[in-house]
Amino acid sequence: MTRVPPFVCLISLLCTLPLADNAILYAAPRAPNILLAISDDQSFRHTSIDGYQAVNTPHFDRIARQGIHFRNAFCGSPGCSPSRASLLTGRYPWQIENAGTHASSFPAKYSCYTDLLEAGGYFVGYTGKGWGPGNWQASGRERNPAGRTFNRRRLEKSPTSGISNRDYAANFQDFLKARPDDQPFCFWYGGHEPHRGFENGSGLAAGKQLTDVEVPPFLPATRTTQSDILDYCLEIEHFDRQLGKMLKMLEQHGVLDNTLVLVTSDNGMAFPRAKANCYEYGIHVPLAISWPNQISAGRVVDNLVSFVDIAPTLLSVAGLSVPADMTGRSLKPLWQDAKSTASGFASRPVFSARERHSSSRYNNWTYPQRAMRTEQYLLIRNFRPRRWPAGAPQKFNRDGSLGPMHGGYHDIDACPSLKFLIETRDSPTLGRFFQMAVGKRPAWELFDIRQDPGCLKNLINSREAADVQSILQDQLKAYLTKTGDPRVIDGGDIFETYRRYSSIRKFPAPEECR
Repeated sequence: MTRVPPFVCLISLLCTLPLADNAILYAAPRAPNILLAISDDQSFRHTSIDGYQAVNTPHFDRIARQGIHFRNAFCGSPGCSPSRASLLTGRYPWQIENAGTHASSFPAKYSCYTDLLEAGGYFVGYTGKGWGPGNWQASGRERNPAGRTFNRRRLEKSPTSGISNRDYAANFQDFLKARPDDQPFCFWYGGHEPHRGFENGSGLAAGKQLTDVEVPPFLPATRTTQSDILDYCLEIEHFDRQLGKMLKMLEQHGVLDNTLVLVTSDNGMAFPRAKANCYEYGIHVPLAISWPNQISAGRVVDNLVSFVDIAPTLLSVAGLSVPADMTGRSLKPLWQDAKSTASGFASRPVFSARERHSSSRYNNWTYPQRAMRTEQYLLIRNFRPRRWPAGAPQKFNRDGSLGPMHGGYHDIDACPSLKFLIETRDSPTLGRFFQMAVGKRPAWELFDIRQDPGCLKNLINSREAADVQSILQDQLKAYLTKTGDPRVIDGGDIFETYRRYSSIRKFPAPEECR
């Protein structure tokens, strides 16, 4: 007769006993819940943990302090729709066809981490702004790529006219109630804030101080700009308060310790020369991740990380395979390796891309850009330098008549800051800010971010950058070729053909078309 080892008998006996309250401590690790919170148009500087005096973000700060504060995170694109698609797919915008431009469609052949998590047993949903703007139905998708919609709850009154009346936290509560008890969840909280438009003067009305505003160097430090930034900060705080309510719910449900919370923004602030530009304030975004069961508190990571890394990260922590066609890599090594050197992230560049943003040019043309960010430099390739980067300055009215000069620039969200730049465009002291925002740009731009985070001094063909310029240009070209970017392989005209589902404006034909 075969003798059964005593420890096997003991294990068999334990398996027949009722589970004690603390039995989970000895069970196999559970897949974590996931809460991804993404604001709409927020640059990296604008959190209180980063020392920005005009804004208070205690809940972002909490996640950063309880887990990891990533100080060099970069979005896939400086515009919301392609950047969100990049995050969802783990691929750069030039790798996902229509989804890599603004307000187009989202080919169903590109898997999203949300779909893969759901197939792996997760309960998936979202509130607020998911992927968009665009038409996800056109490609045969049955729902928004962010998941099942939870948008029924509304605030009795929005804090300001610029803030959405969606009650994000109450919608999250509905999601938690709908979740089966035995399923881990993945929830996308997509705030509409701080997207334009803001209620003009709302920041000052709430008691914020002009003296607390640090104006980026590409904008004039005037009362108009300062007040506009305070309005923006007020909306960031609304997004953060809603996040705080969600964290409290997770604590009340007893699941916060096993929930990976990731907080970021889709692209930079909606101000001239920021959003819809591949400059630092357009692509550098806040990012914090906590997971109390697995991540030690108080980590600060300065390695460059990208939106394409988020999908692989969430799949890997869920114990699922990362598809081979995802370009990014899991960020797990950065919270497992104290020095972050053995993980493959050291000195790794990251990339961003832009095609069409708003309808801003003749024949719905794009303004194609590719950017490569290293630890010190930002290199930008402008593929069509003869086009206006902020959009054509003049458009046709609805009645077919030609509108006024400087009535365009629709790749800059309408705002007091833009209006001020237009009004002072001929000023000897302030006119340069207008030109920086809307003027045409050379084919190549290179900035030393350590010395020039505002991206004001183009080093291309300068003596000080002679050694590094060609190296970086070759590196960017090689990477775009390796990853199949149509802009370098066949000229990229395919991007001009992707249908825009949002409104389309009409503009005079540029000189090259006449």
